[in-house]
Amino acid sequence: MQPRISYITLGVDDLARSVAFYRDVLGLPTEGIIGTEFEHGAVAFFKMAGGLTFALWPRESIAHDCGVNVGSRDSTALMLAHNVDSAADVDAIMASLPSDAVVKPARELFWGGYGGVFRDPDGHLWEVVYNPKHTA
Repeated sequence: MQPRISYITLGVDDLARSVAFYRDVLGLPTEGIIGTEFEHGAVAFFKMAGGLTFALWPRESIAHDCGVNVGSRDSTALMLAHNVDSAADVDAIMASLPSDAVVKPARELFWGGYGGVFRDPDGHLWEVVYNPKHTA
């Protein structure tokens, strides 16, 4: 297996609500929800930098497709990070979020970086971080 990830798919409870958050709040470009003509096919894709595709798919559809039961939500099972070029970029992104989405406001980090944490409508955690030793 090559050391790369092509797609990241997050399971969501309300696809329309989640698409609205990622499109309208975070500003990620998408063609919106597609595949509604198929049972368990509704999904939304977001093209990301570096060739990665970010997808949102209902948790029930993932469970059906994979032949597993829908599990309970766990915000600590996965955390995504968005590295930016400056502390000011962190502040701008964190300020653009609804206040109830902010888990940890932007602050100096013990290891020398600067960052904050927010959650999407399904509780998935995102870190927005400036690492002076690793730029975006």
